[in-house]
Amino acid sequence: MANILCVLYDDPVDGYPPSYARDDVPKIEGYHGGQTAPTPEAIDFTPGELLGSVSGELGLRKFLEDRGHTLIVTSDKDGPDSVFERELPDAEIVISQPFWPAYLTAERIAKAPNLKLALTAGIGSDHVDLQAAIDRGITVTEVTYSNSISVSEHVVMVILTLVRSYLPAHQWAVDGGWNIADCVSRSYDLEGMQVGTVAAGRIGSAVLRRLKPFEVGLHYTDKHRLPTEVEDELGVTYHPDVESLVKVCDVVTINAPLHPETEHLFNDALIAKMKRGAYLVNTARGKICDRDAIVRALKSGQLAGYAGDVWFPQPPPKDHVAEPPPSPRARSGFELAAFAEGSTFRFNGAWLFGGGARFEYVHGHIAAGLDASLLTTSERYDLGSAQILLAYASPTLAWLQDWGALRTRLGVGYGVGFARLSGSADNARSIAGSVSGAWSAPYLFAALTLPLTDLLHLDARAGIGVVTLPVVGEVSGASNIDLKGVWTSAQLGLTLAL
Repeated sequence: MANILCVLYDDPVDGYPPSYARDDVPKIEGYHGGQTAPTPEAIDFTPGELLGSVSGELGLRKFLEDRGHTLIVTSDKDGPDSVFERELPDAEIVISQPFWPAYLTAERIAKAPNLKLALTAGIGSDHVDLQAAIDRGITVTEVTYSNSISVSEHVVMVILTLVRSYLPAHQWAVDGGWNIADCVSRSYDLEGMQVGTVAAGRIGSAVLRRLKPFEVGLHYTDKHRLPTEVEDELGVTYHPDVESLVKVCDVVTINAPLHPETEHLFNDALIAKMKRGAYLVNTARGKICDRDAIVRALKSGQLAGYAGDVWFPQPPPKDHVAEPPPSPRARSGFELAAFAEGSTFRFNGAWLFGGGARFEYVHGHIAAGLDASLLTTSERYDLGSAQILLAYASPTLAWLQDWGALRTRLGVGYGVGFARLSGSADNARSIAGSVSGAWSAPYLFAALTLPLTDLLHLDARAGIGVVTLPVVGEVSGASNIDLKGVWTSAQLGLTLAL
């Protein structure tokens, strides 16, 4: 009797069994090309039930235990203290899944003296060190065609999702928006595009058959060319290598197995040969694509979009790089702007600096908020109870980054404006009456803007600048003095964008 160690993904977070959307599923008896579906004598489950999670046990427990076998099922597969590591030395059969693989490395195989069979509950066995398995005489097998049609349907779905820019548009609706221009600005028809598959086996050829009604140009590359009658039926163009295929395709879908020739096949060099703004779909294996090259291509715009349901390792680590392509809701760039602003500061300090003053200002929008400021000068003058009226215009150059609705800006500006100080003479070094004059200030600033509506925004901004303020007036009997120093400001306010 055999000890069978089965590694499956966790149950749904809301518990098992889940609530099912349908009472039944269609009965499939055969596939394109004449292959028939399996015909078991009996099954211990209802078709359509979730069997791939831990509690589903692939529907095998009764079947195996009735025949005297031992079945251990776990989702704990990683690390030296995992259930998989603990049970592996006694296992004769290991069952694993492509999306939740128990990696059978050479080191793990060495710890499993009784292991005879490594079975993939799905398609693909690249999670097994095949050379180590060969050296030990371990049989490695998989369930061919078990989800080929599922994957091919998934490929068509994500191609449409990418080209139609469905997810960003859907997010606008989820957020309560009706921003039609933002939804359609990166949305295109698939009709008339050139679509190519890397490999045209069971999955690749099924993708081609499903895409033909979309009236697209179809292309493929494969070590084994399809029969002439199949090429004619699909209207598909054969390419002898992947380089010639990617040069002409608007959409490329990867449906090849992972082996030394395909590992990191899509790297910087190959992606550079693709049409600018092409879409890449990878439902095969994560290592076929160079992760960092994909990120670079998305940032540069060489790729308009990437869709993948595979990673290496699987599941991906928490610090993995997964950045969305640019969209109307997530973009970077430079912003050149100009604004005018007026502020009134109330000072109650003994020297020429103050903080915590309330103010109102206008600069291409209407806003109100709180400000904390600091002025330091080369010479101190007692303000007593005084006000500074500050008005200026300023061009700014800023690096902006949009994260959904939140916009961040880092930039530089140069303000030129007018200031008027008024106060009363309380002692020999205080300002008597009013002093006024032009001022200028180069400054650095950082800002966060969160739109509450299309017109009303919440702004938070901090800045620092060097101020020169020549003023004319009576200051302890002197006139034509220069107030020089550093001005810092932190602002929080509501903005009405005009």
